[in-house]
Amino acid sequence: MTATPPIPSDPDELALAVEAAIESEDLAELRRLADAGSADAEDALVELAAERGDLDELRRLAATGNTDAADELLELEEEEE
Repeated sequence: MTATPPIPSDPDELALAVEAAIESEDLAELRRLADAGSADAEDALVELAAERGDLDELRRLAATGNTDAADELLELEEEEE
């Protein structure tokens, strides 16, 4: 089992970690970075979840107060009707 790398404290390194997670569509890593306070990672999570139609992820994000996720969730639910 590989150890999870620490969250980068340097903003440039954090941005690179977020970009790498976006490119590989690594939702778990984006969640981890978002939970550590990265707004960019949280934005990317919302975008990926919306693109995939991942209502569960959007609900999870909306429950934490993410209004973008709530908006995307509402939009996707309306499309299903």
